Amino acid sequence: MEEKSKVKALKEQLFMPAKTGISTVKDPEINKADEFCEGYKKFLDNSPVEREAVKYSAEIARSNGFVEFEQDKKYNPGDKVYYINRDKAIALAVIGKNGTKNGVKLSIAHIDSPRVDLKPNPLYEDTYLAFFKTHYYGGIKKYQWTVMPLALHGTVVKLDGTKVDICVGADEAEPCFCITDLLPHLAREQASKTLSKAIEGENLNVLIGSRPIESEDDESDLVKLNVMKLLNEKYGITESDFLSAELCFVPAQKCRDVGFDRGLIGGYGHDDKVCAYPALMAAVNSGTPDCTCVTYLTDKEETGSDGNTGMQSDFLRYFIYDLAKADGEEGYRVLSKSMCLSADVNAAFDPIYASAYEPKNSSYINKGVIISKYTGHGGKYDTSDASAEYMGKIRSMLEKNEIMWQVGELGKVDIGGGGTIAKYVANMNVDVVDLGVPVLSMHAPFELISKLDVYEAYRAFYAFFNNM
Repeated sequence: MEEKSKVKALKEQLFMPAKTGISTVKDPEINKADEFCEGYKKFLDNSPVEREAVKYSAEIARSNGFVEFEQDKKYNPGDKVYYINRDKAIALAVIGKNGTKNGVKLSIAHIDSPRVDLKPNPLYEDTYLAFFKTHYYGGIKKYQWTVMPLALHGTVVKLDGTKVDICVGADEAEPCFCITDLLPHLAREQASKTLSKAIEGENLNVLIGSRPIESEDDESDLVKLNVMKLLNEKYGITESDFLSAELCFVPAQKCRDVGFDRGLIGGYGHDDKVCAYPALMAAVNSGTPDCTCVTYLTDKEETGSDGNTGMQSDFLRYFIYDLAKADGEEGYRVLSKSMCLSADVNAAFDPIYASAYEPKNSSYINKGVIISKYTGHGGKYDTSDASAEYMGKIRSMLEKNEIMWQVGELGKVDIGGGGTIAKYVANMNVDVVDLGVPVLSMHAPFELISKLDVYEAYRAFYAFFNNM
């Protein structure tokens, strides 16, 4: 017995401690997580697309003392500012006691999610039905987007420059839209195809109308004309205005608690708003940190972070340069001393599809935030790989603040993989690692996350800003 005790003690000293989960969390903390997630659910329902996410985030920021950033203005410790890029990305900064001279702390999440975009010339009629032609955005399983209620969101800019925001279908009192599918009785050939071929991208056409406009003439496209008439009456647009529009379809349903115990939230767009909201609230609730802290919510991650509102844009770099200039610092030197948490999700272990995961290096629901030292695919291609030194700092921060955390990869080595914006931050000579929330059914129209994991993410971003 004495020898066993020595072995046990040695194991406890040398082996990695077993990661605890929700079973060790007391009810008061679970109640805090549930309360925090009520705000998150409102954020998720009000932010299905990036323009709406920016608008809602700015409203939260302004109601908590943030003011619009002014270039060349001197700010004082504790001041809070926000800066919007083309209505599709937003940076929020809390000025620190030491400003930017020791670098800044960055938490960066993306607010775009996989969806179905309209083509430039989308409207057509076929056999007395009107449709919108689409081009899907980001990585989706196309069959998941058929035969479900869809809502139309976006912005149209008319020839005179007038901007019109459109949202139809998000309210249950409004009509919704749908992509049709073939009935099982006629789908023998379809069923023999692989999942990726059973529903083709060119067939993701959204049904938008079925009633023709009343006409005494033998005219064609009367259903299409009726749809266009309704759009013109409500929004003042014509068919040519689709050429200067950003319109997309997203799931029409609101997010819901999942399970008898209400421990999970199901909804559209957890990737990556489940990290964006905790990072936003960490900035909102920060006092006056030692160094300036920045939360940046960016666009275009799901399609490669290109464009002037994506992470590869110089917008964030220039914003930090402006903050540095106000402190009399060189921007590139500030970046070189900065640290970042790339706030992005990872795949939670799903026991139904266990063969896709490597259990020792997977993340699990209800075990806290996940740190991903690297992402990429096939031999760590196309990734930033966080240094041992920076991993050590983040580990220490999480342990010191008693935050529940785990570490993991995105599935087995040769099965898949993915990417985040961490590599673009690293390219600015910033220390960065991915830290986020595990997600079940990622990229589906209805994803699942744990309320406790969301709250732990908030605690991690807050500690990173204030207690590291």
